[in-house]
Amino acid sequence: MPTLIKAVALFLVFSVLLSSCKEEKYGYELEDLEILLDGPEKDKEKTVQQYLNILYANLYQTPLSPRKLVEMTDVVASIGDKQVAYEVIVAKMMNDPLIQLPADSLMRNDPEAFIVETYNRFYVRKPTQAELQFFLNFIQSNPEVTTELVYFAFALSNEYYYY
Repeated sequence: MPTLIKAVALFLVFSVLLSSCKEEKYGYELEDLEILLDGPEKDKEKTVQQYLNILYANLYQTPLSPRKLVEMTDVVASIGDKQVAYEVIVAKMMNDPLIQLPADSLMRNDPEAFIVETYNRFYVRKPTQAELQFFLNFIQSNPEVTTELVYFAFALSNEYYYY
């Protein structure tokens, strides 16, 4: 009899273990979501010459002449602090009447298109939904913001220093 009890007890233990260890599979219905990177893949800093050439092309829509490149590179070297030198150069460019900036009315009339075009021009990518929403709110709630100020901020942003 004790052997029968042991066998029954062993059978119950195994049956409980086998019935409780079933893998349950769940199905989730998910929509495909396009994820846009916000620049983390940009990890190589632009040289002074790369930065100045790209900046000039973005703001003037024409290539920088070798003579002007040497002059602007000398400005950066003479100041010593690249960040300060870049601020001086960008500020001087923003005051140049030859600069190719979109009209403020374009930014006000179609801010979403302006933001997308600005991201493409400076970062060579689309803005994320959060970036787009931030700039839409910022432009709509700050009537004193101009395209010059937006371009100034993009040209001096951390992401713009890298490729």
